[in-house]
Amino acid sequence: MIYLVGSIVCSTYLTLFFKLAQRFGWSTMQVIVSNYITCVITGSIIRQQLPLKSSLYADWFGWALAMGTSFILLFNVIGFSAQRIGVAVTVTAYKLSLVIPFLFSVYLYNEGVDIARIAGVLLALAAVVFTSYRNSSIENKTALPKLLLIIVPAVIFIWSGLLDTAIKFVESRFLNTNNNDEYLVTAFATAACIGIAILSFIIISGREKLSMRSLAAGVALGIPNYFSIRFLIKVLKINLGKSAVILTVNNIAVVLLSAFAAGVIFKERLSLLNWLGIALAAISILLISGILMR
Repeated sequence: MIYLVGSIVCSTYLTLFFKLAQRFGWSTMQVIVSNYITCVITGSIIRQQLPLKSSLYADWFGWALAMGTSFILLFNVIGFSAQRIGVAVTVTAYKLSLVIPFLFSVYLYNEGVDIARIAGVLLALAAVVFTSYRNSSIENKTALPKLLLIIVPAVIFIWSGLLDTAIKFVESRFLNTNNNDEYLVTAFATAACIGIAILSFIIISGREKLSMRSLAAGVALGIPNYFSIRFLIKVLKINLGKSAVILTVNNIAVVLLSAFAAGVIFKERLSLLNWLGIALAAISILLISGILMR
């Protein structure tokens, strides 16, 4: 269970880190690109070798390209949504996506369903909504077409859910203890290359200037970002047949821990609905973890 805890802690750190980025005015794109470069370096240090040409011929290479592309594109969609539609709406759409890998795991991998698990997932969904709710939840800071207010959160919901599902699929079909890090390094290298191309265009066009603070912040983001996924893959590999439970617990625990940490570190006030969401999150984890610990 240490890997699950590690993934939850690292993912929570990422959530809190973006609050810091907004507070200090770091360039989001520069932070993201530096983060992915750091992920590649971190994975290469763990593997004790740089990405190999042989990765091009691995059976998982296409999946690594797709996942790396999804990483950076989804990051930018989430950033757009948070800035133009609202943080609460964005977080809710992102975390509600836990239902997608749950359903896929039950359908594709024949993972058993019982009343306790269903109740836990339903409580988890309610917990995400209540914990993320703010009085200004529809913070449409600049006018956007109403259709976009629906489409963008829907894209985040579906995309992030399918990404979690893809991680489980690749882990079960292609990965083992020998190639976990090689796969991750390739995926992050893909994201880094795309990010460098986009950032180069932004800088050449004069829209931004390189900021050493933003690049340094990306390093502080990249190391836990790498381990958040590495730990998740490891816990999925160890607990075969329980991916629906693990992915649900991982998502809802991040919501729960982030809410507590934001209250302590950033002094965010929690409403009665927020506290109700936290309570439901705790109950859902107990229900679902009871299955996990059988």
